[in-house]
Amino acid sequence: MDKHSDVSTLRIDASHPSLPGHFPGRPIVPGVLLLDQVISRAERWLGYRLSIGALAQAKFTQPLLPNEEATLSLTYIEPELKFEIFKDSDRIAQGSFKLRRGPSE
Repeated sequence: MDKHSDVSTLRIDASHPSLPGHFPGRPIVPGVLLLDQVISRAERWLGYRLSIGALAQAKFTQPLLPNEEATLSLTYIEPELKFEIFKDSDRIAQGSFKLRRGPSE
């Protein structure tokens, strides 16, 4: 595969339905929503639905607030999809997924 890395902009709108409960009065973007965005962006980039074997590692070091812009960097070297999320020059999240061989049905 010739697609090894991709960079895109990430921004979660303040009206997203998961935000009011996480945390009321001072919402932050939940880590699970960031992981969902990683998978969605990777699927668009690679052009097929991924078959996730495991979340091998994930670390969230700073919160992302609603409407804040971040940069998502993806690296895919079979069978691993690595991600990093940056806000300005600070890395706020990183991790990797182990993928099953080939696209999901």
